[in-house]
Amino acid sequence: METQELKNLIKESVREVLREERLLLCNMLMPYVSDQEQKELDQELGKPQDYENEELIDMTDWVKK
Repeated sequence: METQELKNLIKESVREVLREERLLLCNMLMPYVSDQEQKELDQELGKPQDYENEELIDMTDWVKK
């Protein structure tokens, strides 16, 4: 295996592990919401699929970076 190939493989492996760990951290920091709490939130604020597109900001690309 070439040195550059090995470096690329290691780099990609580290990125993958960091991505997984970041997702685990996000899950740990996300507060638990019971079914009852979620129903109350849905009644008070509505469900996301009911929101107008103008009210939303797509941050998908921002999170992936």
